Amino acid sequence: MTNTHHYILTWQCPDTSGVLAKVSQSLFQHGAFITETSQYSDPYTDTFFSRIAFDDRELTVSFEEFSQAIELLAKPLNMNYQLREKANFPNVVIAVSKDDHCLVSLLTKWKAGVLPVNIVAITSNHQDCQALAQWHNVPFHHLPVNKDNKAQQEQALLDIYQQYNGDLLVLARYMQILSDELCNSLRGQAINIHHSFLPSFKGAKPYHQAHKRGVKIIGATAHYVTAVLDEGPIIVQEVKPINHAFTIEQMVHLGHDLEATALCHAVKMHAEQRICINKDKTVILN
Repeated sequence: MTNTHHYILTWQCPDTSGVLAKVSQSLFQHGAFITETSQYSDPYTDTFFSRIAFDDRELTVSFEEFSQAIELLAKPLNMNYQLREKANFPNVVIAVSKDDHCLVSLLTKWKAGVLPVNIVAITSNHQDCQALAQWHNVPFHHLPVNKDNKAQQEQALLDIYQQYNGDLLVLARYMQILSDELCNSLRGQAINIHHSFLPSFKGAKPYHQAHKRGVKIIGATAHYVTAVLDEGPIIVQEVKPINHAFTIEQMVHLGHDLEATALCHAVKMHAEQRICINKDKTVILN
């Protein structure tokens, strides 16, 4: 099976009787060998979600012909779908500011081969992470920003994303608020990470605020970016219990670990096409 190619089909459509059977029958008719399947029917939105992994060991048509068959099937079902070869990893552009803990984790897991993406570029409004990017041989773009050049800087970021044929923008502790226009243009293509103290402890020094109030849980949330700040569809949440003995510094360090873990997990699931956006939340197809 050394020449076998593996594919992923992730799809969603209005939930009606027989939708899974129709898609499965099409795969069977064309010889697709299903190796993994997951599905969910949401009773609140009347939407059906599914992820099917298959290979071409018994495929009776070319992949191009198979793709056309799925396209013809999708129209009457009002189906939104993504179909790609598993080995065709998505291109990821990372935006970062000064803190490098999330960037380090992403780069390390990518180099180790456990993060199925191509990290094609790193952008930053500071130069603190430039040496790290260069050490990993990833192009680094310094895009300084101030109140006068915000629009131009953001356009430069979008230009870089398009130049590298980006499939996903990862905000790895990028401490800039994206405009509504950019958020909307990258809907479903941008992931952010933040500490879990929002919305209770906003603004500067959230860990100091949380420590003062004696919180008992610390965590991080990875979510898709929307025009509503830090309120996009949640992908992953990581939490750890703490107690009164934790110092502010210990809370910050633990928070950074959780941020890196949550962000890498979210990027991995996105790359594996396990996430469907379901209005204001997500469906995770494991």
